[in-house]
Amino acid sequence: MELLKSHRSIRKYKSDAIDNCVLDEILESGIRASNTGNMQLYSIIVTKSAEKKVLLAPLHFNQSMVIDAPLLLTICFDFNRFSLWCRQNDTQTNFSNLLWLLNGTIDSSILAQNICVAAENIGLGICYLGTTLYNAAEISKILKIPEGVIPIITLTVGYPEEIPALTDRLPIESIIHFEEYHDYSNEEILKNYNGKENLESSMKFVAENGKENLAQVYTEVRYKSTDNIYFSHKLMGMLIEEGFKFD
Repeated sequence: MELLKSHRSIRKYKSDAIDNCVLDEILESGIRASNTGNMQLYSIIVTKSAEKKVLLAPLHFNQSMVIDAPLLLTICFDFNRFSLWCRQNDTQTNFSNLLWLLNGTIDSSILAQNICVAAENIGLGICYLGTTLYNAAEISKILKIPEGVIPIITLTVGYPEEIPALTDRLPIESIIHFEEYHDYSNEEILKNYNGKENLESSMKFVAENGKENLAQVYTEVRYKSTDNIYFSHKLMGMLIEEGFKFD
């Protein structure tokens, strides 16, 4: 419990290499994760090469940890391997639809979280890169990912150079609903977000971006609708090329 409660995203890493036996341990822990039908419709691409990291860095918005971390793990929804096995056994199936895109994303996410907990348990640090879906097609080219394999999540992994403070979280009573969903009153929303809004770091964030409040920073700077739509169209284009059907 203490390990889970003390999670921090690590963005600065030591240059120390990670032994192959340590890597094997965390990856084997990862694949023990629950998954749909025990089909394990995922693959993990391990990147150690400095040259590959340089190529991948712009696709992850040039975050320095992509270069500095000794390991990048790109976790993919992979129905290519399972489909090849099915064809060899005179049967076939179709995973190119919305349901299986969601199943594959969920399974890849559970796998990733198992890897993260295993890594942190032995003193490594990790950080999730949400940029993977933004540039999945370009990442696929660099990593020579075939049709039927979709990059979902990338993790940076390494020994922490520094241990940052815990990131704030909303109070638990604002997250949990018992028996039925309880919708929020205006007063409850104000109460739930008051702590986050009044953090010194949040107020600095608002000032630096010239906004009136933290919500505006999220919606008008960090996750703008124009950006969301642009990257959604990019991802949709890749999925359509892969044969996905959403009707």
